[in-house]
Amino acid sequence: MICREKLLDEDYDVESVLRSKMDPKHFDRLMKIRDPELHRWIADIIIVCQPSSIYINTGSQDDFEYIRRVSLERGEEIPTRYPLQTIHFDGIKDLARDRENTRILVEDASGIPLLNTKGRIDGLSEIKSILKGIMIGKEAYVGFFCLGPKKSPLSLYAVQVTDSAYVMHSENILYRVGYDDFVEKGSEIRYMRFLHSAGERNEYGWSKNLDKRRIYIDLVDDTVYSTNTQYAGNTVGLKKLALRLTVYRGYLEGWLSEHMFIAGIKGPGDRLTYFTGAFPAGCGKTSTALMSDTVVGDDLAIIREVDGVPRAINPEVGMFGIIDGINPKDDPEIYEILTSPYSEVIFSNILLMGSGEVWWNGKIGAPMAGLNYAGIWWPGKVDERGNPIPPSHSNARFTTHIKYLKNLDPRIEDPDGVPVGGMIFGGRDSDTWVPVEEGLSWEHGIVTKGAALESERTTAVLGRAGEREFNPYAILDFISISVGKFTELHFRFGEKLKVKPKVFGVNYFLKDESGRYLAEKVDKKVWLKWMELRVHDDVGFIEVPTGRIPIYVDLVKLFNKVLDKDYSEQLYEKEFTIRVPQHLAKIERIWRIYANIPDTPELLFKILREERGRLKKAEDRYGSYISPMKFDKR
Repeated sequence: MICREKLLDEDYDVESVLRSKMDPKHFDRLMKIRDPELHRWIADIIIVCQPSSIYINTGSQDDFEYIRRVSLERGEEIPTRYPLQTIHFDGIKDLARDRENTRILVEDASGIPLLNTKGRIDGLSEIKSILKGIMIGKEAYVGFFCLGPKKSPLSLYAVQVTDSAYVMHSENILYRVGYDDFVEKGSEIRYMRFLHSAGERNEYGWSKNLDKRRIYIDLVDDTVYSTNTQYAGNTVGLKKLALRLTVYRGYLEGWLSEHMFIAGIKGPGDRLTYFTGAFPAGCGKTSTALMSDTVVGDDLAIIREVDGVPRAINPEVGMFGIIDGINPKDDPEIYEILTSPYSEVIFSNILLMGSGEVWWNGKIGAPMAGLNYAGIWWPGKVDERGNPIPPSHSNARFTTHIKYLKNLDPRIEDPDGVPVGGMIFGGRDSDTWVPVEEGLSWEHGIVTKGAALESERTTAVLGRAGEREFNPYAILDFISISVGKFTELHFRFGEKLKVKPKVFGVNYFLKDESGRYLAEKVDKKVWLKWMELRVHDDVGFIEVPTGRIPIYVDLVKLFNKVLDKDYSEQLYEKEFTIRVPQHLAKIERIWRIYANIPDTPELLFKILREERGRLKKAEDRYGSYISPMKFDKR
């Protein structure tokens, strides 16, 4: 049983406090949930944060419409040409996840390697101080959510309190409202807690006190606090903030909470094989999911062992994706959804032109004067340094329902989840990884594809874009335990499985000597089909020092069948050449990182050591850059 942190230590009459800020209708809604601890938490929030009123969101159509309407009335969202589509602007300095001020609260003064931490006592004291009076004059919304299919033993629960109608509107799109479950089960439900306030807003509607922007994750209490920010990555609690809590809980209980899509790939005879996939932001994760034959989820996965089988559920029912670059040629389905007048969409930080039309980088047509993330915009506008201000921010986003996808898998609501046949890890890598490669085993794949994942940084986080950075499992920004423990958890999870998923690495960003991408965006369809065949051992492979790669003739058949195009042997050799110096350098980088993480399992170093040995042996025999044709087929 969790010992819940109180915002106030003093005793008071909970019912009187609740009634002071809730009309009879909303008071009755809360009281239907038989959970005194929940009632006390809401009352604590009322006393500390001082909202003008409390609105209980039950998930009814009236509640959905009210929250959306209030967000528009208060300027948190702005209408566009289409009634179901709005735009939200976060503020010029609030456009991405705030790594520096996102902290895991810990009891251990030594912290967690590679993670931003803060002492729990000091962190709670600070955040409670910031929360005092932060909601004065605002209505606060309380939402109850189910993370996963309703009535599923695999699902989790959460309660969000926020003074932002935009945040609650976003969560109504992205998650299953679970108010009825809370009413039915009361205090039996174990739930995560999320408390957010946008804080004081300036004349543009942006969070004003950015020096007090804080996102604190309290693992002990299963609670996240978020203040003085509006960007969804910092505020929509059930997404990446909840991921920190579920990673920790999964570590304690022996299951996986992953930053992964869940998608189905058809094989021969309409066989459907499910994959999960982890990619850092801007590395092709959403496009890979949408290019699959069916989609269960595009971003998050909870994976548990059931009778020796790994089964995955999507905790979400919506999509919060990067919109920059989405165009009708490369992303036809999502482009159609975003431009349809019948789709409910919240755009963030793109351009709203004077005509009421929206524009982002990739949208057909030229951008015209209007309103964007930096204020009034016109063609040719520059900042104080003379640099052009783009009409749409590179980390601009969209929030919409996953139900609009034509290939949405009905098993998104299967309480038993879907069986996982393969796991995919991919990042931005111009010179090392081949386009697709299978690990030699579950453990080898976890280490060399997941734990060793690196990628160029994108604008999804504050900092310098373009830098290559270590991002194990594409989850470093969202993890709450050391990556050593997270790797050990994967080893431990695999031991429980009767059949382990095959683990693959993919790389869509390999370049030639002239700096041009070797693969086209659509080629990932072929890599997916090859991986599906490999899960069932329907095609052979070439074993190289770093894993198993496709045989050329198999890819020729797949390129012809899937994309109706030729695939040359010359391109195959370029793409699947084993670049020994780059691999050896990568192993050294990864080794140095994990050598400084005390709880890294020894098996990780053993696997890296063995791969280094295979690479050096191959280099001695064939040279530094080895054609795939040099290796034997299996």
